[in-house]
Parts: sequence; structure tokens; C-alpha cells
Amino acid sequence: MAIGTQEDSDEMLSEINMIPFIDVMLVLLIIFIITVPVIKHAVNVDLPKASSERLMDKPENIRLVVDAEGRYHWNDARVEDDALAGRLSAAAAMEPQPELHIRGDRAVRYERVAELLSAAQRAGLRKIGFVTEPATP
Repeated sequence: MAIGTQEDSDEMLSEINMIPFIDVMLVLLIIFIITVPVIKHAVNVDLPKASSERLMDKPENIRLVVDAEGRYHWNDARVEDDALAGRLSAAAAMEPQPELHIRGDRAVRYERVAELLSAAQRAGLRKIGFVTEPATP
């Protein structure tokens, strides 16, 4: 049998020719190598200097605890009922206004928590939240 006869050319090739794929990949690689530095340093701009306002610091949250006996604790310090309204008013006057996180004991009467909510509303506090613990299965 001679090489290059009619019988050999009629058979199908069972292998994929990888040379065109490799050529395309190399061309794409060269394009990316050239364009990435251009994109990174596209335009040099001399930005103007301007004074800006100082950012307002977020105030610390207020932790207000109502224990089982109905006593109030402001950030872990005992506070009397008479002084509570003044502290709430002072906190409401702060700018920006701090958040009030209320922790009520399970055994405390709801009346004490309702009094606290009423006093916070009269003082003008807008951000009030209750802190609970997740239920265990």
C-alpha cells in the first residue's frame, strides 16, 4: 500500500486538531497582557483639594435594664426613678441620638417596662429596642 492513496484520504480523522485552539488562546493572552496595564493607568487626574466636614461619631448605645425587683440600671449603674427622666431627656438631646436597648427581666411586672417606654417617649427618644435571648430547643 502506498502512502497518500485514495483509500487513506476517505477515512475520517478521529483526533481533534488542537493547533487552531492553541493559536487563539495565545492571541487572547497577548491581548490581555497588552490591555491590562492600559486599563489600570487610563487617565491621570490632579484632583482638587477641598475641606470636608468632620464625620459624626455614632454615640454609644444606652443599655437600660429592668431587674426582677423593678429597679432601673443605666449602663450597669443603678438609677432612681426620679433621675431616669432627666437622663432620658439628656440622651434625647444628643446629636446623633443614641439607641436605647431595654433588657427586661422575665419576672418583672410589665407595668415597670411600660413606664420606662412611656418615659422614653416623653423624653423624645426615637430609637428604642428590646433585647432578648434566643429560645433554646
